[in-house]
This record gives sequence, C-alpha cells and structure tokens, in this order.
Amino acid sequence: MVYKKARISDIDNLLIGQVSDHTAWTGCTVLLCKEGAVGGVDQRGGSPGTRETDLLRPMHMVEKVHAVLLAGGSAYGLDAASGVMHYLEEHKIGFDTGFARVPIVPAAILFDLGVGDATIRPDATMGYQACVDASNNQPKSGNFGAGTGASVGKILGMGQAMKAGIGTAAVEISQSLYVGAIIAVNAFGDVVDPATGSILAGTRSLQRGPVTIGETEYFANTQQVMRSMIGKTALQFASKSNTVIGAVVTNATLNKEEVNKVAQMAQDGLARVIRPAHTMFDGDTIFALATGKKKCDVNTIGAFAADMVAEAILDAVKTAEPLEALPSNQSVQAT
Repeated sequence: MVYKKARISDIDNLLIGQVSDHTAWTGCTVLLCKEGAVGGVDQRGGSPGTRETDLLRPMHMVEKVHAVLLAGGSAYGLDAASGVMHYLEEHKIGFDTGFARVPIVPAAILFDLGVGDATIRPDATMGYQACVDASNNQPKSGNFGAGTGASVGKILGMGQAMKAGIGTAAVEISQSLYVGAIIAVNAFGDVVDPATGSILAGTRSLQRGPVTIGETEYFANTQQVMRSMIGKTALQFASKSNTVIGAVVTNATLNKEEVNKVAQMAQDGLARVIRPAHTMFDGDTIFALATGKKKCDVNTIGAFAADMVAEAILDAVKTAEPLEALPSNQSVQAT
C-alpha cells in the first residue's frame, strides 16, 4: 500500500496517555477528546469486556464521547474508567445534565492475567494517571499501555504462546485529513503478514524445530491445529482469555451512523492479519472517533480505517519484546 504516512498524534483534538506496570505486566491506554468526539463501536467475537458501548449506537441520545479507555486486567480493568471520569470531572468536561457534567467514557478490556501478577490490575488510579500523562506525543508501541501483558497464539496454552503488544498506524489521505488506529493485540489466533501469509507471531509448535521466523517447524499454525485431534481437544478447554481492542480516529466530520460504519469497516483490517479472527474465544472490539471538521466521504474513511487497523496490529507484534517464557517476533528474528 502506498500513501502518505502520518502519526496518530497528528490528529486534532486527540491526546493519548499510557500507564504500564512492568512488574505486574498490565496497563491501560486512554484516548482523550476534551472537546468531544462523535463515537461509534463495532464488537465481534464471543468474549467481550466492555463499558458504555450501547450509547454509541445510532438511535441513542448521546452524540459525543470525551475519552476511550483500553485496559488489561480482564473485567477488573474496567475500574480504570472511573479514574478517567474523575479526571474529566475535575476539568469540567462531560455531558451537561443540568445538574452535573457527566463524562462519557466507553471502555474495553483484554485478558492479561496469565502473565505477571494476576492480583494487580488497572484501577482508577492508573486510569487517572493515564489522563495526566496524555499528550499529543506519539504513543509507544509494544509492551506498553493496554498491550503491556498482551499475547497471541493460545490454542495450546500460554506455554506455546508469544508476546504481542499495542501498536499504531496513521495516514494523511488528503491535505490535513487523517485516519489513524491504535490497537492492543491479545488474539487467540496467529498474526500473519498479509502480503505473504506467513505467520509473524502465534502458536508455537510442540515440536522443537529451527527457531526461524516463518518456518513451519516453529509455528504450529492455529487453524491447522484446530482441525487436528490435539486441536479438537484443546478447543474444549481453550480459555476465553483473548481479545483485540482498539480505536480508529479521524479528524473528518462524521455523524453517529457514519462513525459506527467506520468502526464496522475497520474490523476488516483485523481479519486481514489475524487468523482466525472473531472467534468465541475473542472479544474483538473497535471504537471509532470523529474529532474534527474535515469533509470526507464515509466510505473513504472506512476503507483507510481498515488499512490502519491492519498496520497497527503488525506494529504491535513487531515492536513487542519477549517476556519471561514468551518469545516475540523481535526475539525470534534475532536468533
């Protein structure tokens, strides 16, 4: 794909903050839109963990959100949204009810309790700190924020999984009109190179072959495992400890119906690079935010949103560093 590369931090009315606990191996990422952004969501897969997603759909009253939270910690991690609300309330940001301003903070979580310390999860303090740290600087990719404890390739258990993380991508599709994505990758399946189909990170083979990226001796190939006798047994006990969560952001002007369509189209990018995608073991939730006043057709925004989701997922995998017994794309490439 050839287009003008950009940074997600180039997008107007968007600040991103991340807090990472590299002892407990969990964290959260906050997208702040202090002036408000029209929000939408598309949730697929059978194991979601979300907050305030119904209000994002058409036919509901609230038009704008003030932040989106992405967090580890499984359902416990939703508590971090309280800290985001507290921060926004202090700054008098929120939906005016006539009695108080109520910040609108949709959230999604991923399951990272299988690494680090499962008793420590993102909480209100961590969510608040992520807001304090939020800026228009480019957020770090890899083992940071909501991707701190993320992993992929778990059909054979964590012992055969690999480390993943959080990633970003953005494009300037015309003069000062941007589409970007930030995605935390914690998939049940494998992450593949869309150009070649080769696995970049995923379930490792039970057989000890050469440690060379792309060799079938190293990767088990989740879909191949699923149809084997071992896979059929593994699927009966597979943990619902996976999901890919993230957001696509544009400074285009979109209404609520259009921004939900962008979120829907953005899921195509996930399916291009994760195999299999949207399983009953995944939660796969993508938010969409329209922060600006640039005119653009919704179909164009959605098409590039899918591209950016795919690129952000690849960025998350390629920048992740190994953790304990979990190798990463980087560590395998280096051997």
